[in-house]
Amino acid sequence: MLALAVVAPASAQSLLDYVGECVPFARAASGIRIYGNAWTWWDQAAGRYDRGHRPRVGSVMVFAKTPRLPMGHVAVVSRIVEKRVLMLTHANWSRQNGERGHAEQDVTLYDVSSANDWSSVKVWYRDNDGLGGGIYPVQGFIYAQGRAAPELTGAHPDDVGALIDAYVPDARPLR
Repeated sequence: MLALAVVAPASAQSLLDYVGECVPFARAASGIRIYGNAWTWWDQAAGRYDRGHRPRVGSVMVFAKTPRLPMGHVAVVSRIVEKRVLMLTHANWSRQNGERGHAEQDVTLYDVSSANDWSSVKVWYRDNDGLGGGIYPVQGFIYAQGRAAPELTGAHPDDVGALIDAYVPDARPLR
C-alpha cells in the first residue's frame, strides 16, 4: 500500500504547532484528501474512502453540523483506550492562551451513545479541565488509506487519565 505523504499545514513546522481550522489539520494528520466544511466530509467520503462507525487509529471522526458546531468538526483518532474511550488529535477546539485554533494531541473522547455506537460523544475541553458539558452527534469515521502523521499520538499518552476523565467526570487532578 502506498503511504500518503503527510505535510503540516503551511502555518506550522510541526503538526502540533498548527494554529487554524480543524479541516486542514485533519487532512494533514490523516492523509484524507477532502475539502470543504467539516460537516460535509461524511457525504464527500462516500465512494472515495471506506466509512464506518467503529474507531480506528488514523481515522477521521466527523462531527455533525449543529447550532454549537455550525461548520461541524473533524478530528483524527490517535489512540483507542477501551470500548467507549478514545483519544483524538485535532485543532480548533479548546482555547489555549485565550485563543482558539491550536492543535491538541491525545484529547479524551467518551462515547455516551445509548447503543455504544459512537453516535454521541463528549470531548475533553481544556477551558474547564474536563469533559465539556455538551454532547455532540457524530456521523461516523472515515478510514484513511495511508499512514497517519507520526505526531498523531504522544510517546506516553495518559490512558489512565483518559479513563478517569470519562468515567469519573467530577474527579479533578491534584494540584
